[in-house]
Amino acid sequence: MSFYYLNKEMGLALNDILGRVCSYNKDFSREDISITWINYKIENKIVFKGFGSGINNKKMIYPASVVKLVYGLAAYYWIKKGRLLLSDEIIDAVRKMLSFSSNNATSFLIDLLTGTTSGPCIEGELWENWKYQRSIINDWLNDLNWDELIGINCCQKTWDDGPFGREKEFYGFENKNRNAMTTDSAARVLEEIMIHIDYQKNDLNLRSFLKRNLHKDFLKKDFFNQIDGFLGAGLPESINLWSKAGLMSEVRHDSAWWINSNSLQTLLVVFCNGEKYSKDTSFLPLIAKEVYKFNKRYIYY
Repeated sequence: MSFYYLNKEMGLALNDILGRVCSYNKDFSREDISITWINYKIENKIVFKGFGSGINNKKMIYPASVVKLVYGLAAYYWIKKGRLLLSDEIIDAVRKMLSFSSNNATSFLIDLLTGTTSGPCIEGELWENWKYQRSIINDWLNDLNWDELIGINCCQKTWDDGPFGREKEFYGFENKNRNAMTTDSAARVLEEIMIHIDYQKNDLNLRSFLKRNLHKDFLKKDFFNQIDGFLGAGLPESINLWSKAGLMSEVRHDSAWWINSNSLQTLLVVFCNGEKYSKDTSFLPLIAKEVYKFNKRYIYY
């Protein structure tokens, strides 16, 4: 059973939105694009089960830095279960991973979560144990029993230049062991972070690390702001937004949550697979702008 109700009207609207946005550039193709769009009604501060639609939303795609949502959530639960002790260093690493998309912080956290380290290639029992340990995050995801997480792979570090040594070997032949997620799986993880965790004073507050400032003066000071060229760039400056983007030479992705009004909030995840999207800064803002406009016009019951 899906974690959100399917909404026919939103499905028709999403198809129309994607068709219009793709028409602006002959290189855009819906086959390269995956979307999960969910709206949430709010009454008396209670967030009800979402309703929405998707396109290619169960298609496995390399998630780039969107996978850091998974690693942040894993760190939160490791601490809750006593597998990790909360420290200033861990808080700083998770903040830098989510707020600034630091690959160095991500590498440090994956080492802590799995008890592995990068390094030269190893063989025999050492190598088998290393691979077993690195798969611990996938085992945890399977144990959550969330249907939308079935088949995803979140066991690799993220890189500036690429993996070397045992990390490269762990990618497998033709990178078959590369990270892979769907927009539905990214949406489910972001939903967990945003509305299903009752953060306490001394918790690892993942939600606070995803908060974004949309004011243009602020964005000018931060070249790597995860807004310009992403979903947030299509929203009004006054919007409250939480997001995590992913960008590399072959993809441009974003996962975002924003508040439309006191009674309606939106979760939107868009994966764009291909070099042409990696270089394009217009597509994701256009999608967000159209979704926002639709939500302003319609009332859901």
